[in-house]
Amino acid sequence: MELRTNGEQAELVGPDEQVVDPHRLPIPAELSTSLNEWAQVVAAMQRADAPEDATAAVLVSRRGRQLADRLSVVLDTTVRYHDPLTGEILLVDATANSAVEPELPEPTPWLTGLTVSVLMAIVTLAAVLTLAVTLSETSALLAIGANLVVTAGLAPSVWLARRVLVWRWVALGVAAGLACGWVALVIVLL
Repeated sequence: MELRTNGEQAELVGPDEQVVDPHRLPIPAELSTSLNEWAQVVAAMQRADAPEDATAAVLVSRRGRQLADRLSVVLDTTVRYHDPLTGEILLVDATANSAVEPELPEPTPWLTGLTVSVLMAIVTLAAVLTLAVTLSETSALLAIGANLVVTAGLAPSVWLARRVLVWRWVALGVAAGLACGWVALVIVLL
């Protein structure tokens, strides 16, 4: 089977030169949609006469190879990938794709992450403590109320950011700074 484009449509050509619509094959709908989106990008680049060595052309060619890889795994057959931008033809074998081990997740950057957390805790503590000390001169209830407002205002953001890879460190620091701010508020008010 060969993967190529025809205008703004991706098409698969069988060994008997019969054109097969990817939507009619037993492949996931997401894959057939991705194939047609890729073909539309290729058509737009061909209309714009983009140079072959441009970064965008390289990315589009790479995406086509990735889609051919996925197609060969799903169909469990060898797929010929005809790169519409370079004219290159590659054979993509399903058995070669299944032998590739999945990538291991990146290690957690503990040192960098904890450094960011400590810095954010210091900044948050300084802000909360400054507000509490300033307002405690006027009224203890005003200082407690301001601390409640700040904590309630930051809580949703901290909660949402707790699972985002980079922002989780910031969320940890802000949460630690708020907790330390409450302890410091009690000390200031005594």
